[in-house]
Amino acid sequence: MLTGELRNKIDTVWNAFWSGGIANPLEVMEQITYLLFIRGLEDAHTREENKANRLGKPMARRIFPEGKDGIGQAGGLPYEERRWSCFRNKAPAQMVAIVADHVFPFIRTMAGADTAHAAHMTDARFTIPTPGLLAKVVDLLADVPTEDRDTKGDLYEYILGKIASAGQNGQFRTPRHIIELMAR
Repeated sequence: MLTGELRNKIDTVWNAFWSGGIANPLEVMEQITYLLFIRGLEDAHTREENKANRLGKPMARRIFPEGKDGIGQAGGLPYEERRWSCFRNKAPAQMVAIVADHVFPFIRTMAGADTAHAAHMTDARFTIPTPGLLAKVVDLLADVPTEDRDTKGDLYEYILGKIASAGQNGQFRTPRHIIELMAR
């Protein structure tokens, strides 16, 4: 069961998307899901690092490989820079460049071509329209606890409930920039 505090955090994330120009509730959920997945990759990698350090052995499973990705100049971006904890602390414009140009291509191709992951992530797309919105949403999602599987399930049930009620009686919220365009 979600606490009122956690519901408020999710509502704040939801409202940030709406006010940032993403009006489609399915797109909001999609982007939240991708960002939480990316955060989860960081958590899994950190667990593996801690386990390897505790045992004094090399990491058995690396989420973020060593080296660079070869995308862009200077041989690309180090895979380590794709970690939530790394890009989260960048300037918003730099964060967008990392997430759009490096993180999303990485999550689309990180598993083998014939895997379930590849089938589900092949169409993953980054649609957050502004650096400010990405920075705000990343900061807000950083405060959402995701360690507990029950909490994750409750979180998605709550978001799905928001989607179901968003179209109830045809009552979708029209983003402010669309209203202004129509008024002009």
